[in-house]
Amino acid sequence: MLDIKFIRENSKVVEKASKDKGITVDIKSVLELDEKYKKLLTNVQELQSKKNRTAKEKNVEEGKKIKEELRKKEIELRNLESKLNEVLYQIPNIGAKDVKVGKSEQENEVIKKYGDPTKFSFELKDHLQLGESLDVIDVKRAAKVSGSRFGYLKNEGALLELALVQLAMETLIKEGFVPVIPPVLVTEDTMSRLGYLENEGGDDMFFLEKDKLFLVGTAEQSIVPIHRDEVLQKKNLPKRYVGYSTSFRRESGSYGKDVKGILRLHQFNKVEMVSFVAPEEGDKEHEYLLSLEEKLFQMLEIPYQVVKMCTGDLGFPAARKYDIEAWMPSQNKYREVTSTSTTTDFQSRRLNIKYQDGNEKKFVHILNGTAFSGRPLIAILENFQEKDGSVRIPQALQKYTGFKEIKPKS
Repeated sequence: MLDIKFIRENSKVVEKASKDKGITVDIKSVLELDEKYKKLLTNVQELQSKKNRTAKEKNVEEGKKIKEELRKKEIELRNLESKLNEVLYQIPNIGAKDVKVGKSEQENEVIKKYGDPTKFSFELKDHLQLGESLDVIDVKRAAKVSGSRFGYLKNEGALLELALVQLAMETLIKEGFVPVIPPVLVTEDTMSRLGYLENEGGDDMFFLEKDKLFLVGTAEQSIVPIHRDEVLQKKNLPKRYVGYSTSFRRESGSYGKDVKGILRLHQFNKVEMVSFVAPEEGDKEHEYLLSLEEKLFQMLEIPYQVVKMCTGDLGFPAARKYDIEAWMPSQNKYREVTSTSTTTDFQSRRLNIKYQDGNEKKFVHILNGTAFSGRPLIAILENFQEKDGSVRIPQALQKYTGFKEIKPKS
């Protein structure tokens, strides 16, 4: 949520920034509602003063009248505050000044490349062909059990995913991140405060109607609210967490594409980073999270590129976002495998997460970033495949897997 004072003083900026994200907001109506709220708040405060004065004067009859009027006005004020918050929740975070204005992913910027696309002297296989011949991926049986967009990881495939988790956890714990296994169900109110339900954002989430709970689409959705309604100490910042959880997504709007294999599943596992920092450290922390994502992919020796999102592809709560796209040989292109975003103080305002800075309490900046999800496994299978159908294991993972290659099953 944006600061209402900032909106009052920068209404044109907010209106344009929302438009740059492809979202139309009626700032005039917001300001009119805010003006009504301020006037009513002043009225309530005056009545409270009168009430106190009549109590001191022991004017019982006058006190009763004021008390009843105050009760009605306070109810009116609460209702108006609720309406104001409702419209404020519909305003997206403002893109950072260094973010390019653009309408869609076609206008995102490639800002860095690492390694050269893998070349092969033989006819390569895609990850599903490899997965089935190696008996490490089984989507056919998963479809019988759960329907489309699910898969079994088996044998060395299961161990390879666990090795990715161990590598990420070990690397990030050494960097001072606190390991967490968080809940995978969060309340409707929590998801709303995170800013993921506005602008049809909830369409990609699984919601348990009977229990009024959302299944998380990423561990950050249950880690970011961990300090809701708390005041942190500046000396303890940055506060960093690395969480591991199963994630769930409808993948709405993606039907008809990427349905082959395990690229777009309804259920997958993910290691996620979350940082709480002082505002002046926010940009530096964002570059730090990106550097960690790059470090992990460099350890895997997988070619990748870093992409910076334009405003139209940022998402509702993000002010800046980077993606790492790994080279996928079978598709002859780079595909997203991680992302890292700063939400500045947008989520902390909605969740009321502050820090003590001297005599002041200020809102923290919150950032998130993917360490590993299921997709690096796809990149490993395809980039490290051999002519005989076997797949080499990256050096960095071998101490966790206990094997150096996966061979076809006879």
